[in-house]
Amino acid sequence: MTPTVRPPVPPFTTFKAAAEKVRLAEDAWNSRDPERVSLAYTPDSEWRNREIFLTGRAEIVAFLTGKWKREHDYRLIKEVWAFQANRIAVRFAYEWRDDCGSWYRAYGNENWEFAPDGLMRRRIASINDAPIREADRKFHWEQGRRPDDHPGLSELGL
Repeated sequence: MTPTVRPPVPPFTTFKAAAEKVRLAEDAWNSRDPERVSLAYTPDSEWRNREIFLTGRAEIVAFLTGKWKREHDYRLIKEVWAFQANRIAVRFAYEWRDDCGSWYRAYGNENWEFAPDGLMRRRIASINDAPIREADRKFHWEQGRRPDDHPGLSELGL
């Protein structure tokens, strides 16, 4: 059986390659499909998401399934912060609402480490949620992929 390869693969030597990897991750997360998202990670991938530690795709799927049951109308934007060899640092923000209709914007940073096949073997995420008014939302598109003409984090001043 041929191993799965997820291009672009390390080493990340150009901003373009790192940005492509980040956009592919953003697109997958905006699908809100836990199985699809999990396939970008090694079978034994290690995560720290806030105070939660996970190992492996099954735990990732279970975590994301619960996350997207609680976080409605989820919209995410990721941006390259830095890259080198097999690592990419990302900053991101996402908006979501809870069951009561209250809106939040989550701000965070992720450190990613990749295996040679382009699958992520380590994800370390620090995230803070800030309540926002619905009128202050900035991420307006239909569920799924962020349109190419929608501003990124830097253009939005976030």
